Amino acid sequence: MGLKDCLWCIGGASKGVSGARFSLYPMSDKFVDVILGGLENTDTSKVWKQTDKLSTCVRGKRVHVFDVVKGLFINAYREDIHMALEATFSKGCPGDTDADSFMEVDDDRVNEERIKDKHFNVVSKISFYPMGEEDYMEHIAKVVMLAKDRGVFSKSSHYVSILEGDVHNVFDTLEEIFKYGEDHLSHYILQVTISVNSPTKE
Repeated sequence: MGLKDCLWCIGGASKGVSGARFSLYPMSDKFVDVILGGLENTDTSKVWKQTDKLSTCVRGKRVHVFDVVKGLFINAYREDIHMALEATFSKGCPGDTDADSFMEVDDDRVNEERIKDKHFNVVSKISFYPMGEEDYMEHIAKVVMLAKDRGVFSKSSHYVSILEGDVHNVFDTLEEIFKYGEDHLSHYILQVTISVNSPTKE
């Protein structure tokens, strides 16, 4: 497989294109209503978006990619439903193209006003992958410190770091980690799972 055939890369750091591929999992027989309700209340006008049977891909400016994913998760939240989000954020894949993205829009977040007053606690596991870097552990250590400085770092576990806290603080930390990648790396991936209302105590 050549670089031009890289099927899962969703980055494009050379032109500023950021991307995410995500799936939302409400643990309820009302999952269709929960997902569709979240989508109806989330403005996706500033990202390119495509949904298939497995997931949704959004591409564009970092601020809008995170605004959409965060907006959907918060808009889909129900206090009596356990829900999880699986997301892969990426930037800079050498096999990517500059197509399928909205880069000409301004930086005003279209969902923040609607969701800013909605607060609930979440738990998240993250893995950060600096691609092609010999000193990758140094970059991983720095993003862990970012999470500690923001007060949402809970602990390290096998292959992941665990974050806990208010949903806004966790998403803001994820975006700050992603921005660290913009500033220091040419290609990187942030793998995220976020859970709310889990019946599991640990």
